[in-house]
Amino acid sequence: MSTRTEGENPDHHDANPEQPEMPLVEHLLELRNRLLKMVLAVAICFAVIYPFANELYLWLAEPIRTLLPVGQTMIATDITSPFFAPLKLALFLSVFAAIPIILYQLWSFVAPGLYTHEKRLAFPLLFTSVVLFYLGAAFAYFVVFPLVFGFFTAIGPEGIVELPDISSYLNFVLKMFFAFGVAFEIPIATILLILSGATTPADLAAKRPYVVVGCFVIGMMLTPPDIISQTLLALPMWILFELGILFGRLAKREVEDPDTDEPPAE
Repeated sequence: MSTRTEGENPDHHDANPEQPEMPLVEHLLELRNRLLKMVLAVAICFAVIYPFANELYLWLAEPIRTLLPVGQTMIATDITSPFFAPLKLALFLSVFAAIPIILYQLWSFVAPGLYTHEKRLAFPLLFTSVVLFYLGAAFAYFVVFPLVFGFFTAIGPEGIVELPDISSYLNFVLKMFFAFGVAFEIPIATILLILSGATTPADLAAKRPYVVVGCFVIGMMLTPPDIISQTLLALPMWILFELGILFGRLAKREVEDPDTDEPPAE
């Protein structure tokens, strides 16, 4: 894979001087094969998921459908929405389901260029990032959506009939899934900042008051203007930040251990 960056231990470069580097063309061919496997994984997931797209949309819309008054339902204001909304959902879920395979292909592409201690850290970080993203999406669906839609359906002016559009609803929930999935990546971002040398666990701990305020500001922006839903997002973000500092200390100690600084496997 790729050569090491300048400033690293020069002994690593000479560990196997007779081993030729992979030509650029072979790198590009390998990258193409990895990308094709990612696309194939998404396509297979889509072929499995699409026949159930309508049922999955009804499940996704359950948090707001249960709050609508008796006799009211969701509508499609565009003639193509009944087709394209489930199709878009199936495609999103296909990518969502294929994320482990996509990250595995990325890992397989970069792993040969990593040292042993880097491999011990990189794979757990990739795996944890997937789990945290899924947890963020699940948290949005099971905790945040009932609060958000309960707030919006209760605050409307009297006499207004609420008929949510299926495309608008889908766009809203997909944005929320992405926002909460990314928000739950805070521990990974914290660890990477520490390992890159951009900051230290001590510096982050010293900025804790600002982080807490920032968590509540983000919670205010992503949730309805009530203290309960804001707190339900801000507290997990704060806890994840603290976990990021804790595991960042452990990861930094692992990287700085000279006994683990071995050349990458050929």
